[in-house]
Amino acid sequence: MNRKLRILFLCTGNSCRSQMAEGWTRYLKGDIIEPYSVGTEVHGLNANAVKVMGEAGVDILSHRSKNVSELMDIPFDYVITVCGHVNENCPIFPGKTKVIHIGFEDPPKLAEQAKTEQEKLDCYRRIRDEIRAFVETLPESLIER
Repeated sequence: MNRKLRILFLCTGNSCRSQMAEGWTRYLKGDIIEPYSVGTEVHGLNANAVKVMGEAGVDILSHRSKNVSELMDIPFDYVITVCGHVNENCPIFPGKTKVIHIGFEDPPKLAEQAKTEQEKLDCYRRIRDEIRAFVETLPESLIER
């Protein structure tokens, strides 16, 4: 039996986008993909990310923000950078790990312009849904790159 594909979602703070990507992947593709998420910094889990993922039926409350150094001993098949900053400053991964950039806008940054709590959460919901749409294409979309 083949082992699951190991995918690491990497962003700067491991608080929002990478956490959502890990959650969606575990929820939608957990039978074939072993997902992880980390950041180049540790910013803590974003409460709004937890909230909007929960609305979609995906519980990420037990996740914690982790630094990339904590998982460097895992042989990943793919590292997916989900923010521009970390894509430009991506650490080197050993072995045959393939690094791919799939950028998503930063929900907290988008929400800065929101006038109401509802508008703020809508920013998170939009990115949540964009990440889900991407995860639904896995792993086939990675092989094409």
